[in-house]
Amino acid sequence: MISFRSNPSTAPPPREDAWITSYQKLLPHWHSVSLSHQHSTLPISISRVNQFDAARLDIEMSAMLKEQLVKVFSLMKPGMLFQYEPELDAFLEFLIWRFSIWVDKPTPGIALMNLRYRDERAVEIRENVRTGLEGPGLTVAQKMWYCIAAVGGQYIWARLLSFSAFRRWGDSEQRPLARRVWGLMQRIEGLYKAASFGNLLLFLYTGRYRNLIERALRARLVYESPNMNRAVSFEYMNRQLVWNEFSEMLLLLLPLLNSSTVKSVLHPFSKNKSSSSTEDDSTCPICRASPTTPYLALPCQHRYCYYCLRTRCAAAPSFRCSRCSEPVVAMQRHGSIVEHKTHNQ
Repeated sequence: MISFRSNPSTAPPPREDAWITSYQKLLPHWHSVSLSHQHSTLPISISRVNQFDAARLDIEMSAMLKEQLVKVFSLMKPGMLFQYEPELDAFLEFLIWRFSIWVDKPTPGIALMNLRYRDERAVEIRENVRTGLEGPGLTVAQKMWYCIAAVGGQYIWARLLSFSAFRRWGDSEQRPLARRVWGLMQRIEGLYKAASFGNLLLFLYTGRYRNLIERALRARLVYESPNMNRAVSFEYMNRQLVWNEFSEMLLLLLPLLNSSTVKSVLHPFSKNKSSSSTEDDSTCPICRASPTTPYLALPCQHRYCYYCLRTRCAAAPSFRCSRCSEPVVAMQRHGSIVEHKTHNQ
């Protein structure tokens, strides 16, 4: 008979001792993981399309306000409001800044895109952002500098450009000082455009700071609420894209629908090519009126109004006569010398 006896030296340890051993092994790893989570920020990715759309919507909002304000002054002297257009644009931009950024609220376009401004410097100092969307808004100094750069800077530059263009500082006949200032303005504008292009490339790569003002102030756009989608209807955007493409197609096709071109194409297929000779030659074939200053199209010698024939020849170098579809190579006043189409008006 075989007896099974357990060896005390090979017996498994108690279950409680195994739990204690595992806990002691995993405790250092748990502390390291918890500390790393406490002192690290979660990377967030803000949609670049949302940020660009917010800027575009702000521009559209400013244009709508400007249109309504211009209608108020529609009964005043024409052209008077045009002289103060930079002041008007600066005033509207100041109003948008005053009732949005200054009171810790997003601009209309930023609000529609579910975004807000955050002071990125304060987030880097805290080092305890868990979701990636926390952080204070802009400080008073950042708001003031934003107004000075976005509103005052653009207004001063627009006024300086208009004044220099009116005074024609870039002409060679001006004083050397005026030409130097004009050249300095051109260099500053070129450097600003180059810096803006570089900032655009950085923005497309990192998704931070749409323009140089935001980058200088460290004002970053983040989501206001992580569970909210964009408040813009895609139906409007699709309709806008369709109309834009349709208008571009019309602009492409309209030059091809010239009546003289269509007639010249259909002329070889007409049954009676001499039917045009039976028409009344006393009226202009374009405006259907009696020519006050009659001119003859050569070599067919059909009579036109001077304005009608001159505009058609200037618009289409290969203009053909509307009566006989012959190419018009010159024009002659009735009873005068020949005047070619290429003659200056």
